[in-house]
Amino acid sequence: MSASHIPDIRQYQEWLSTEGIDVVRVTYPDLIGTDRARDVLVDHLPSACAHGLAFCKAVYHTTPQGDVVPVAGGLEAGLPDISVRPDLSTLAALPWEPGVATCLGEVTDPATGGPAPESPRDLLRTVLARCAEHGLRPVIGPELEYFLLAPAPGAPAGWCRASETTGSVYTAGLRADPENHLLRTLRQLRDLGIGAVTGNHEFDGGQYEINLTHSEALDAADRAFRFKSAVKELARQEGNLATFMAKPFTDAGGSGFHLHLSCEDADGRNAFDDPSGAYGLSATARHAIAGVLAHAPALAALANPTINSFKRFGPDTLAPWLIDWGLDNRSAMVRIPPERGSGARLELRLGDASANPYLLIAGTIAAALLGVQAGEEPPTPLEGYGYDTARSAVLPMTLPAALDALEADTELTDVLGKDFTTSFLTYKRDEAERFGRHVTDWEFTEYAYHL
Repeated sequence: MSASHIPDIRQYQEWLSTEGIDVVRVTYPDLIGTDRARDVLVDHLPSACAHGLAFCKAVYHTTPQGDVVPVAGGLEAGLPDISVRPDLSTLAALPWEPGVATCLGEVTDPATGGPAPESPRDLLRTVLARCAEHGLRPVIGPELEYFLLAPAPGAPAGWCRASETTGSVYTAGLRADPENHLLRTLRQLRDLGIGAVTGNHEFDGGQYEINLTHSEALDAADRAFRFKSAVKELARQEGNLATFMAKPFTDAGGSGFHLHLSCEDADGRNAFDDPSGAYGLSATARHAIAGVLAHAPALAALANPTINSFKRFGPDTLAPWLIDWGLDNRSAMVRIPPERGSGARLELRLGDASANPYLLIAGTIAAALLGVQAGEEPPTPLEGYGYDTARSAVLPMTLPAALDALEADTELTDVLGKDFTTSFLTYKRDEAERFGRHVTDWEFTEYAYHL
């Protein structure tokens, strides 16, 4: 940040002072999409913008339990720094925390002066630059589900669904949400300005879905990242837990992260629409669908990135575990909604709510772009209810299998970058190995008494 930018910073400081804000929370996503942050007193903003905030690079390689995975560039390099500068153009006051505003941070590696290879936001930028070379501007509409949990000291995990009401899918109001969680959350998200538009109770007790408006892909990823952070923080404020875990309960369905993807051409028109094309879709759209199908096994590693993710799959779950596509068919992995014209798009239903928004969006767009470059047509769309292995190939059904598929898909990893791919695979394989050594409650219940 040069001295010439100081007057701009002072303008932000004046705005913050007028709003009664004396702290700016600078946040950025780690490898799994969790927010990492530092609170900065407004008086220190010029220094933070000029010099950056130092964070240990190994934060990208740190597990949810606080252990550092030995990823290249971290432990063995002596735990070097990354530098995070506030992006003041993303400033927003936190409606639920008086005196505090938040903004995203721009990450650089001091050793190279460029982005850190693990930075999810910069990975997405790299993929979008490849799209721009082909005259395409991806537009994304995110849909996320989550569970709201209340403290339950007697429960095995210490939490229970809030509430336990079942059979209230696609409802709003007190019938399934007696504490009015959804209404309060929607209003707070509206005031945060991240494009929340609708919300409803979902299939299972304590499960909700909130939809965000569509926008250019990086902005959509930013908003999805901030959405997840905000929902979790609002729940904590009330003593509850909002979890985007893929499948937190054995007896309940999972939570999805569906992406609606279209592309604009150089003239701003929807490049997926063509009334004279097959299914009312342009060749670009059909090639994009073929690309997503072709790279789906590798994409599963980014869309379903945890051990738990694959417990969401299975017959009659409405979670896709076969590689297929269909016209307005919710049992397909790729659904083509009925709208055409400016609304022509594909919906990828593969992702679960635990996915890092930046990585899921980057991977999906990369797969679609590879399809456009290859120029292949997709197979015949699925008709009727899916989940028939005689008609469609099966996705990887475990995290290790998905990681192997990602490593083997050199076309996709070439777009994502070698350094990122190596870091992600190392980090996630450590997760799978740790789980393989862990004795679960199920194992004890199943074996201990009788064997």
